[in-house]
Amino acid sequence: MATFISHNPADTEALGEKFGRAARCGWVIALSGDLGAGKTQFVRGLARGLEFPGRVHSPTFTLVNEYAGGRLKLFHLDLYRLETGAQLVSAGIEEFFSPDGVAVIEWVERIYDSRFTIHDMKQVQIEIVSETERKIIYDDSGI
Repeated sequence: MATFISHNPADTEALGEKFGRAARCGWVIALSGDLGAGKTQFVRGLARGLEFPGRVHSPTFTLVNEYAGGRLKLFHLDLYRLETGAQLVSAGIEEFFSPDGVAVIEWVERIYDSRFTIHDMKQVQIEIVSETERKIIYDDSGI
């Protein structure tokens, strides 16, 4: 595991972009952090690293946003509103655990108590240090 201190949103996006440039088909990025920690900023950078030309939005109300047109497809999931294993199963999120592209799962801790298994998972934890600083702890294998 590696640690990165982000001093502003641009730093967080830059680390995401680094992940995007290194990403391989089938990666699942488990993204954790409090509300407002910068998870969507990280995903914006990731999309840029995957050469996606459009805008990236948080999927809080849609569960999954799919972005095509880059080097690999990007699936951005937000599990915040799902609370039980039954809700996860009925939402059909299992297909994103072996994606045809790269999947980023926000609030991934929601699946840890369920029956799901993710094989090629990279972990990214974003902690709020101050109003502008974030401590990002991440799996640096392959990055």
